[in-house]
Amino acid sequence: MKVELFHAPGCSRCAAARESLRAAAETAVTGLEWREVNVLDAIDYAVERGVLSLPAVVIDDQLVFSSLPTAQQLRAALISRNIRGR
Repeated sequence: MKVELFHAPGCSRCAAARESLRAAAETAVTGLEWREVNVLDAIDYAVERGVLSLPAVVIDDQLVFSSLPTAQQLRAALISRNIRGR
């Protein structure tokens, strides 16, 4: 499963949440691929994924959170997707 956190430099909300979101994701599923995407470096890629505001979270190429989720919300979404994917 691939999780991408879209952020921008200087975004205090992004920086504050980054580690807790990653930790929650890593405890939710095994074999996680975590990627942090700076939209200033990859604006076209972000737009292709439907990212219009920051921070945003894309799971397996689908925009799941268009605003900052809590660690618990991200963990629940990953567990739900992992169960459905079996």
